[in-house]
Amino acid sequence: MKCRVCRGPAVIDIRRHNANFCREHFLRLCRDQVEKAIGRFGMLQPGERVLVAVSGGKDSLALWDILVDLGYAADGFYLGLGIGDYSDESAGYARRYAQSRNLTLHTVDLPATHGFDIPGGARAAKRAPCSACGLSKRHLFDDAARRGGYDALATGHNLDDEAAVLMGNTLRWQTEYLGRQLPVLEARDGFPRKVKPLVRLSERETAAYCILRGIDYVVEECPMAVGNKHLAYKAALNDIEVQSPGAKHDFYFGFLERASERFRAQVERDRGDLAPCERCGSPTDAGVCAFCRLTARATAPKAERKGAAHLEAREKPSEAVARAALRPQRTRAGMTPVRISDRRLR
Repeated sequence: MKCRVCRGPAVIDIRRHNANFCREHFLRLCRDQVEKAIGRFGMLQPGERVLVAVSGGKDSLALWDILVDLGYAADGFYLGLGIGDYSDESAGYARRYAQSRNLTLHTVDLPATHGFDIPGGARAAKRAPCSACGLSKRHLFDDAARRGGYDALATGHNLDDEAAVLMGNTLRWQTEYLGRQLPVLEARDGFPRKVKPLVRLSERETAAYCILRGIDYVVEECPMAVGNKHLAYKAALNDIEVQSPGAKHDFYFGFLERASERFRAQVERDRGDLAPCERCGSPTDAGVCAFCRLTARATAPKAERKGAAHLEAREKPSEAVARAALRPQRTRAGMTPVRISDRRLR
């Protein structure tokens, strides 16, 4: 196979582009796609400070690397979730990458600063682990961006993630979530601007980018993600993509261009008035925000957890909708790469 650009030896095929690329031109393609997404959706402006939510995985490290190469002042933020060896390993990859490029990485350890880990918090609050994880990440990422004075919070959601979330929301016609599934959520009511610059790249492409750039990342799936329904949606979409290259792109970007506007009016109508949380000061439409309620349940002695359960009842549905737009998902890519091992492309 030959590179479409230079006709040199290709290292990867991108079927939705009907093209093969050498190392140099594939890396350029990835940067161009991120730059195009940023420009098309007005995600970032020159000179703005960006906080990248870093997990130690391929997507967030690829995003951080590309943003820095594009000239953005991008720092990283890693949240330790207390998921045993998996969290320790993930933190190591994030730190080593930051050190290799002399970048700033802020870290917060959930058990050390808030007194609970994700497995324990999920059990205490009777939440699914991914629900407790997503809630904690959204709250603490937002808080870090606000406290640090960053102009935007960037997350590593890729095309596969967004297409899978869209499939789940469409199957259940969850119109509130459909109205918020956008590449950019503008800053408002005390929440920072949130951007997803990788929406034009697939998981396979971000993995290949890291390999070709020499960026080491955690390969294993989070052990708490077993049974997550979005993994099934990703698998189904991978099967469709094999038969119809470009289907994920057309599904997601077709929605943005032709349908998303139809759901936004309802979101605006349902938006509640926000006030500072009584405990932490974060914006909420309940007296105590969802994260503080989770913390109370997770850190209370077992005998007191039932007494603390009344806090959970104070959460309004609109708050859950307002804070659920960014939900990092991971799965193994379903397409075979060229000259790159299957294990590293997961």
